[in-house]
Amino acid sequence: MGAKHRVASNPVVVVLGGNDVASAIAHRLHSAGYPVLVLESPRPLTVRRGMAYASAIYEGDITLDGVTARHARSLDEAAALLQRRAAIPVMGSSDPAILAAVRPPVLVDARMRKKERSTARVSDAPLVIGLGPGFRAGIEAHVVIETNRGPDLGRIITDGEADAYTGEPIEIAGHRRDRFCYAPTDGIFHTALDIGSTVEPGQTVGAVNGQPVLTTLGGILRGIVKDGLAVAAGNKLADIDPRGDARVLTRISEKAWTIADAVLGLLRARGIVPEATA
Repeated sequence: MGAKHRVASNPVVVVLGGNDVASAIAHRLHSAGYPVLVLESPRPLTVRRGMAYASAIYEGDITLDGVTARHARSLDEAAALLQRRAAIPVMGSSDPAILAAVRPPVLVDARMRKKERSTARVSDAPLVIGLGPGFRAGIEAHVVIETNRGPDLGRIITDGEADAYTGEPIEIAGHRRDRFCYAPTDGIFHTALDIGSTVEPGQTVGAVNGQPVLTTLGGILRGIVKDGLAVAAGNKLADIDPRGDARVLTRISEKAWTIADAVLGLLRARGIVPEATA
């Protein structure tokens, strides 16, 4: 990808993660003219697959709000997509050699690990942006962006950390944690259901090593981990929306867009703009 961090004469922004928030960021930056490369794990355990570019690894490509991401199996494939601006390339690899080859001027760690400290470091790129808990400005990232809902959502933090992970999801139709199904044990998750399936309270949505995974309420599956993946006890496996509104299945949330706008604004404030618009 060249010694000057360039593809198609522009700096490449690398986004770590292909979840819904990471996807909103990739979408915003791509739409603003930045070449964006998304790096995901080889077999992502994404729950809300209908609103996540991580799904490109399984499906080949996915389009969110008019912008397509495509699975790139090599740096050459990624470079070709970036050159043509045909789609946002998504690579399923944890190989550190990719970052070493790309040498991005901007790295956005959007993996949203919540309780874990990030493995990123300020030495990874000239500008490392960390989302939410797990980052201290000046150590794991140069800048941290608040991801906790509330008046500080999207706040730029240059000293200290974001709010600690609360573990409390947003309330939907009176439900919070009971909207989710979790892995009862380590093993392989098997399910015959997919996103958009209607479920009833107490229904089996799948099993891990033969142990059933049951719902506690009815609604529509807003998300579910893909069949056949290895999971750990406690992993989130399914997300039920009790409203039963199919429009939410592929809609990126306002929270994700707010965080994406904060990233875009930060780059522009730092004078990091696509060369075509510089």
